[in-house]
Amino acid sequence: MSDLDTPPADPSSADQPPTDDPRPDGLRRAESLVLVNTGDGKGKSSAAFGVLMRSIARGWPVAVVQFLKSGSWNVGEEKIARELGADWWALGAGFTWDSADLTEDQAVARAAWAHAASLLEQGSHRLVVLDEITYPMNWGWIDADAVVRAIVDRSPKVNVVATGRDAPSALVAVADTATEMRNIKHAYDSGIRAMKGIDY
Repeated sequence: MSDLDTPPADPSSADQPPTDDPRPDGLRRAESLVLVNTGDGKGKSSAAFGVLMRSIARGWPVAVVQFLKSGSWNVGEEKIARELGADWWALGAGFTWDSADLTEDQAVARAAWAHAASLLEQGSHRLVVLDEITYPMNWGWIDADAVVRAIVDRSPKVNVVATGRDAPSALVAVADTATEMRNIKHAYDSGIRAMKGIDY
């Protein structure tokens, strides 16, 4: 058993290092995993892209489908991931508050989901990141039940990371690992704009 299998220490004893092995008995390997990063704190997509970098380092074919970010945003994670061989589709229409036509944004989200669903089914990528998918799920722009079914019925070796606030309970239920990022403070609160190299 690897030290990498070690879960975080019990936070109630954070002032002392653990002396009892916290790992459960009977750990097994899974063919693939589903991760959900949700919550109101920063870092949901950043954590997903950390997994993407690990996957690339292991020689996996990886894909990203972004449901809100537009291909014109020129974000750093897309630049480096493409250079490293990731397939990347920034199919979103951007922030909804900037939209001139939410009906068009909804159609864009449906097209993005159709593409993501085909990636899950085909199985040619070992990792598929569904970035900010929870938003169109919650807004009713794409069928949340269909998303969950497609994840459950995906090609067996496809790992999935889904991100976004307010992850639907059905999505959390099918996740192997679900993490909630909690906002303690944010630079925006003190009037600081998003910083290139840190935020995008």
